[in-house]
Amino acid sequence: MSATPLNEIVPVLQVAIGPVILISGVGLLLLTMTNRLGRAIDRARNLAGEIGDTPAEKRPPLQAQVAILYRRARILRLSIALSVCSALLAAVLITTLFLTALMNLELGVFICLIFITCMCSLVVSLLLFIYDIQLSLTALKLELIANNQL
Repeated sequence: MSATPLNEIVPVLQVAIGPVILISGVGLLLLTMTNRLGRAIDRARNLAGEIGDTPAEKRPPLQAQVAILYRRARILRLSIALSVCSALLAAVLITTLFLTALMNLELGVFICLIFITCMCSLVVSLLLFIYDIQLSLTALKLELIANNQL
């Protein structure tokens, strides 16, 4: 394998900066999502503990909230998994870009497929994140109704 001249590697570095920034942004999204997941799990545990001490007639709203929190946790888990998949695909994209430059390979279609899959994974993750936010408002509404504040 012959050495690749620097003037051929610099454009690859410039192209690779986009996916590197994507990984950083996805990392911040992951931080937010994992925090929301932790809060949903903690809240579900607290409510589950309260259900045993609550009179039978007041349990249904609490049980409904726990069900919503469990659904939120499952949605957030999937959203996190898709975000991680997106970051991993971005890392594979960077590696593939460098390998194609170093080995003079023509993998344009493969690179496009990696990028499209990366973006689709991120889009679905963000849509699930929006759905989680909607569910959290539904749980809040149940709590406010149960406490006669709405």
